[in-house]
Amino acid sequence: MVGYQNFIGDKELLKNFEKHSKIAGVIFLLLGLVGIFYPVVMSLTTAYFVAFLFIFSGITIGYHTYQTDKKDWLGWLKAFIYFLTGALVIFFPLPGVAALGIILSIYFFLDGFASFALAGQMKGENKYWWLILINGILSIILGVIFLVGWPFSSLFLVGLFVGISLFFDGIVLLTMSSAVKKLEESDKQKSNS
Repeated sequence: MVGYQNFIGDKELLKNFEKHSKIAGVIFLLLGLVGIFYPVVMSLTTAYFVAFLFIFSGITIGYHTYQTDKKDWLGWLKAFIYFLTGALVIFFPLPGVAALGIILSIYFFLDGFASFALAGQMKGENKYWWLILINGILSIILGVIFLVGWPFSSLFLVGLFVGISLFFDGIVLLTMSSAVKKLEESDKQKSNS
């Protein structure tokens, strides 16, 4: 609770949190809606995004190995594996989406448990703690549903579940931004009194 109290006491931090949470919340809501209404597009976009991260990582590792030790075969092997993995996902996105399905189900479980911890920390300090708890419950439910239908439903579910998760994360961020704004306004009223 000490970290939360320090956060409340720092007016500049509160102002930044309120502003940037609102921006991030709107972006998350919009991305979430894309995933909900166009899940296949979001699934493939997610797979391609991860593929390009792997390719970029492979190129970076290859460049680093070239610059530091051209004879380091493990560095070259690592660069090759990263690059090859990214290229395979680009050329064969469906197995990549299935692999992302397992990774995302793990993400949903971790997101859910993290939300439970945050909700427990915020309970009694913030009246909107229950939204964080609902976000955690939904993340756990999504993780379970995903595991039941894997790998056949991955193409549809990856995008849908990423969209749903982003949508609710956006709601939580907008709600937290609104709560901080109300807190700032009540502090201004108290100081003017």
